[in-house]
Amino acid sequence: MVTQFLFATGIENSNPTIQNGTYRQDELEKCGHYQHWRTDFDLVEQLGIRFLRYGPPIHTTFLGQGKYDWSFADQTFGDLRQRNIVPIVDLCHFGVPDWIGNFQNPDFPALFAEYARAFAQRFPWVQLYTPVNEMYICAEFSALYGWWNEQLRSDATFVTALKYIVKANVLAMSAILEVRPDALFIQSESSEYFHAENPAAIKPAEILNAKRFLSLDLNYGRRVDSEMYEYLLDNGMSRDEYHFFLSHNLKQYCIMGNDYYQTNEHRVAADGSTRASGEVFGYHVITRQYHDRYRLPVMHTETNLWQGPNGDEAVNWLWKEWANVLRVRNDGVPMVGFTWYSLTDQVDWDCALRENNGTVNPLGLFDLNRQIRPVGQAYKQLISDWQQVLPAQSVCLQVPIIMPSESDQPWAQQKKADAKQARQHVANSISKTNQPDA
Repeated sequence: MVTQFLFATGIENSNPTIQNGTYRQDELEKCGHYQHWRTDFDLVEQLGIRFLRYGPPIHTTFLGQGKYDWSFADQTFGDLRQRNIVPIVDLCHFGVPDWIGNFQNPDFPALFAEYARAFAQRFPWVQLYTPVNEMYICAEFSALYGWWNEQLRSDATFVTALKYIVKANVLAMSAILEVRPDALFIQSESSEYFHAENPAAIKPAEILNAKRFLSLDLNYGRRVDSEMYEYLLDNGMSRDEYHFFLSHNLKQYCIMGNDYYQTNEHRVAADGSTRASGEVFGYHVITRQYHDRYRLPVMHTETNLWQGPNGDEAVNWLWKEWANVLRVRNDGVPMVGFTWYSLTDQVDWDCALRENNGTVNPLGLFDLNRQIRPVGQAYKQLISDWQQVLPAQSVCLQVPIIMPSESDQPWAQQKKADAKQARQHVANSISKTNQPDA
């Protein structure tokens, strides 16, 4: 049973399609993970990390309704279990299989829930999940900016993608809980802020600062602001679809994961156009905004920075983000973990995966030759210095994280049985509340 702070990294598994669906940006392939996955897991252990954001490639695993190829997942997850590394399973990272098409497909939520259930049944020892990664960014880049997948550019297509993506996440959580009642869900979502450049930009910035919460509002069953309610309905969400989210609140099983990069803050012009502002408020201020809204335990689930010409830029960014994490935690927000993302350098993220250029982005703890970078050395030292100092907080004390090596222990089985009984009690209470008066 784990009760320490969750120091983590991740292995980038983005796989959106570009070029009108003719080319898939498979980061696992581009970064060499299919060939070097054992070495990559060695590197995780070398850093002293026990938690890994990781998932199977959905486009080669989910072959059709009820059809799966688990061969790669069986190898990799079997090895993680042997190493006693806890995966935070990333089931959908910006892409879907060709046979599903894209995020405009109304069948996607139910199909994805089947996939999530099948994974949980295949790997019942897995407890931590991020069913759909960065739901807001996925919908925005695919259906508002026109960069990925459906490559559409309208508010209507954005709302369509968003409602199906979030519904898929909610249904997947429900499906996983049926198999693993003590599952925990760590939402990895981009934490954004929009700064008005001048008085005429205040209103456009206010609208964008309301829109940034849409994915988590829907996911957590929180009523959206009135202006956003009109926006959703004006762009194709029905009242019944909206009420689906209000009636499927699984917030008690969630940890809010906030991702923060230098690109997460924006300057807004009077016409509503935006450009990067760089870091203005920083992780501490923006995360407090999200926590004040949702009141959930928090994990910093992604950050990185290029290793620049001096060689210490990423190291300094790591220190700055860690200082922000401590500030949030010292302010009373239940911080449960921190993540440098990702383990190795990435490819073509300098153009947000819009082009297949093969450009290596020096963002990782290791380069693509699997040689440690200065930030990798710094993160290893940070973990060594702090992991015994930071006691666990909040939900980790109430719903303990069961290590893979402990999943078959009698006490762990009893924890699962207790969680199942508690979930059934809540379901029965809701059912009685919803019954009409005699």
